Parts: sequence; structure tokens; C-alpha cells
Amino acid sequence: MSALLKQEKNGSILSFGELLIRLCPDADGDWLNMNQIPFYIGGAELNVANALALWAVPVKYFTALPPNGLSAQIITYLDKKGIDTSPIHYGEGRVGLYFLTTGQDLKHNALIYDRAGSAFANLKTGVIDWDKVLQGVTWFHFSAICPAIGQNIADVCKEALEAAEKKGITISVDLNYRSKLWQYGKSPVQVMPGLVKHCDLVMGNIWAAETMLGIEVTPNIHESGQKSIYLKESLRTSETILHQYSKCKAVANTFRFDATNDIKYYSTLYIDNQLYNSGEYETGQVMDKAGSGDCFMAGLIYGFYHQLKMPEILNYATAAAFEKLFIKGDATTRTVAEIKKAIN
Repeated sequence: MSALLKQEKNGSILSFGELLIRLCPDADGDWLNMNQIPFYIGGAELNVANALALWAVPVKYFTALPPNGLSAQIITYLDKKGIDTSPIHYGEGRVGLYFLTTGQDLKHNALIYDRAGSAFANLKTGVIDWDKVLQGVTWFHFSAICPAIGQNIADVCKEALEAAEKKGITISVDLNYRSKLWQYGKSPVQVMPGLVKHCDLVMGNIWAAETMLGIEVTPNIHESGQKSIYLKESLRTSETILHQYSKCKAVANTFRFDATNDIKYYSTLYIDNQLYNSGEYETGQVMDKAGSGDCFMAGLIYGFYHQLKMPEILNYATAAAFEKLFIKGDATTRTVAEIKKAIN
């Protein structure tokens, strides 16, 4: 078993990030004639918490919400899912929104953010009692979306990570990149290395590592499209991350190729000087791409929490992420048994 987090079974996972309401207009504009629009409660880190709660892993969620009736309804909704919402901070602002046209993913122009002035975006350092928030926590998770919101949130992330590291808490980060964020004068590579240095587990992909950490991807890697080439690049990137960030013990990379209607998906996990790779999944039918990467991250945490063997951890996380593609909304509804059954 790796030195990466030998979880105490009475410890909790804390997922840190902004809660968002996703509004989903259809591409043809029928929502205007019908006078209604589908919505989902989401946010990358909440998606992780949702999955872990569903899989019976004790999980807490930190975000910031305004003290009003809408927030109270959302909290009740999360509590019923088994998520511990006690760490949530209440402050001035509003609940953040984002619009995503049905059938599209977060990389397309169909994505519109409306989160300026949210209670989370208004957070400042020196406000949160991290000793209280982190009580009983053995794993702290956040994503690169948080420091992309603004310099003050990047500073809050740093404050939280320093507090978690001081307590010996395992820290994970998802290097998810949102090009429509990072609008406050800083590039990801100016911010993320200072946060990743606190992390034990880095999850993302080789292109995110280039954007966030400045670890360049081998030129023309797409020319062959061979899985073996991508696996070799994953190994090189993972080794570089562990060399540059001494606290990091593991790197996970996902590969989702969806330029055509057919999606190919697989992943890798580098730990203890060994690269593991998952089975390959393919589909020509996708219900909703949002939250797939979050499900992968939750799967990793689930596996390490239960001290599974490395191939089991990776295979569970990969199947969980792939199964999310067939579920509407931000969060998975697949049980542990259903995910295990779906493993290639």
C-alpha cells in the first residue's frame, strides 16, 4: 500500500468549492415557448461530494452561500443526500449560476457563467475558522476552478491548504481548466504551482498539466493517436510532477477523445514508481458529459478510502466516470454495485 493516505475509517472527506445552479436551455430554443428550463444543482467539488455520499463514504462539503430561503432549501436537499453541510459558510452575495446548452459540454461556447458577486466569490482570507472546518477530516479535495474565480479565492485556497497540510490531511486537486474563467490578470501557471505543492494526489490530464503547471506536452502527439503514445506521455508527465512537487505521491490522468460522435475513454494512475492503465471504454451515445471527471476523482477517493489495490482503484474510478456519461445532471446516480458491474 502506498504512503498516500492510509485512511482512518472514522475520518471524513472534505470537498471545497463553489455550489452552482446549472440551467440547461435546449439548442433549438424550445424552452422559450414552453416557459420552462431544466436545472441541476452542481459544481465540480459538490459533484465529488454527491458521489461519495451515494457510495457511503463520510463526506463534508464546504462552500459559501447567502443566508436566505433558497440556500436553506438547497441545504435541506444536500442533507437528504447524506452530505454533511455543517462546514458551509454564510456570507453576502448570491448563489452562482451557469448555463449549459443541452447536449454540449464545458469546452464549447454553449457554456455561460453567471457567478460574479456570489457568496463564494466574495470569500476573503482570515474569515474561516479552518481548525473548526477541518475537524475530523482526513482528506481535503479542491479543484483548479476555485483559484480561477479571482485572486481572493486563490488566496483562500492557499490558506485552506496550508491549514490542511499542517494537520497532516491528505490533499487532492483536480486540474480542470475553464477557459472562460482566469479573467483577473493571472494565468493558471502563475497560480497553480503554488497550490499544487501542497497536494498528495494530482488528477487531470496531460494537457491540463501543460496549461496549469507548464509541463509541456510532446509536440504532434495527436498525429498517431495511438494509446501507447498517450500512455508514454502520461508516464513522462506524472514523473515530472512527482519530481517537481515533493509532497505529491500519485498522479491520475484521464483520456477522453470525443471529436467524433464516438467517445473513447481510459485513464492512468502513477504511484510508487509504477504506471497503471485502465481498460478502454467506447460509446456512440452520451446523455450528459458534465461531471464525468468529478466522478473519476470521487472514484479515486473511494478506492483509497477503502484501501483497495491500485488496479482496483483505477478501474473503479474509470468505470464511474464512464457511467456518468449516461446520466442527466451534474452528479452520478450509479451505486457501487452498478459501477463494479460496469468495469471492463
